[in-house]
Amino acid sequence: MLKNPPSCVAAVDLGSNSFHMIVCNLTDGKLKTVDRLKEMVRLASGLDEQNYLDEVTQERALACLERFGQRIRHFSPESVRIVGTSTLRTAKNAAQFLEKAERALNHPIHIISGIEEARLIYQGVANNLSSQSGVVRLVMDIGGGSTEYIIGSGDNPLDKESLPMGCVTVSNLFFKNGKLSKPDFNQAVIFAQRHLEPFQQKFQQKNWNEAIGASGSLRAIDKVLFAKNWSKNGITLEGLEQLVQHIHSCQNIESLNLPELDAERLPVFVGGVAIVYATFKSLGITQMTVSDGALREGLIHDLLGRIYDHDIRSATVRSVADSYHVDNQHALRIKHTLDYLLSQLPADYFQTDSEQVEKFLHWAADLHELGRDIAHNQYHKHSAYVIENGDFSGFSRQDQILLAVIVRTHRRKFSLKFFVDLPVPWNVDAPKLALLLRLAVVLHRNRQDYEVPLFRYAGEKSKIKVCFPAGWLDTAPLTHADLLNEAEHLKAAGLKLEVE
Repeated sequence: MLKNPPSCVAAVDLGSNSFHMIVCNLTDGKLKTVDRLKEMVRLASGLDEQNYLDEVTQERALACLERFGQRIRHFSPESVRIVGTSTLRTAKNAAQFLEKAERALNHPIHIISGIEEARLIYQGVANNLSSQSGVVRLVMDIGGGSTEYIIGSGDNPLDKESLPMGCVTVSNLFFKNGKLSKPDFNQAVIFAQRHLEPFQQKFQQKNWNEAIGASGSLRAIDKVLFAKNWSKNGITLEGLEQLVQHIHSCQNIESLNLPELDAERLPVFVGGVAIVYATFKSLGITQMTVSDGALREGLIHDLLGRIYDHDIRSATVRSVADSYHVDNQHALRIKHTLDYLLSQLPADYFQTDSEQVEKFLHWAADLHELGRDIAHNQYHKHSAYVIENGDFSGFSRQDQILLAVIVRTHRRKFSLKFFVDLPVPWNVDAPKLALLLRLAVVLHRNRQDYEVPLFRYAGEKSKIKVCFPAGWLDTAPLTHADLLNEAEHLKAAGLKLEVE
């Protein structure tokens, strides 16, 4: 638990259609929502054919984030979580946009995978609904660039998928310039059904008890069906059929003339309807209730876990380590030595918060050998590949890359080029973490339970000095040889390791 938990927390969701922010007071672990902001930015509409985000859309998005930033700019780092989703996963120039966006918000932005997005959406929905024992739910969320499907029970998501279709992308593909036709709508439905086809059996109605919708598109459809008296019980298949027939009778979106439909929602509404209609047809859904909980609520509850020592990332690391039959006893030895090394470093040695440094070092120690379950040769590369590309609950894309780089560089060749593209301040701190892990691994190469002697460690910009008690190296010639070999590896990177 943080020594001084923040009194106010915030979550920001940079979606492909809308940007959302929620601000909550935090008292004794309980949340009270005090502010909500939403702006329809339509980020996905700014992607060109080469997946570059155009300048006009970037400017519109940054103007929104400047407004959001006025509210949270002065919040402490541990009290804010900001994530980007489908469009920022796709955009080739996302890094350049994120640099400007982070300046506007004064907080880092993390890109999350579709599967992580699905997990967080489910958490947001689950915390918004009363827990019913034995009830299995299907949760659906339509974003601007992706649609997530999750089957879960209670607080636990059991199956998760994220499909690359959203209300913005489908509208842009099939209803350009707002033009409508029955053939185009049918093609949009087929497009969505084709994306769903590989997962149809998994998410079929027989596998859950109730369906929950969680997005602006689904809320808009729900409001329209109710206002038109096409459904009085959420979104129903019968109501959707009437809405689809109405869409077929219109030649453009301006002629839809639907009550309770915001003008901002209008350009992407029909794309959302096509996805929902395809989903109902493919999965055998007849009725869906709409929830207020969504990604930003899931982010807030995930943030609480980090504040109160229930970080899902630690549970994920334990699960992955077990899956790859990692030697947990050996990892524990490494972590003990890492803690000893950290205790010797000055307070300003890292630019990153000390708790974050310790967490990533411990996770790296837990996972650095998982590649041995694939192949002993070059196992550190296999470990890094799994970490960077796997579905790691709670981890952002940046988190996984950081952890993968530390693990990738924990043995053999050490090159500073691996760290250049990491975000600030990890581009400076991650090499230091990797060097600490390298030393701890070398000192425990014999994999035996023995006490490492009390030694002194000092790390400067290009020189590392390790001093052991007088005469100890003479009693441990293999360790001494390993340290000298390590010195040669580091020398190639312009680093000097002195061993005394």
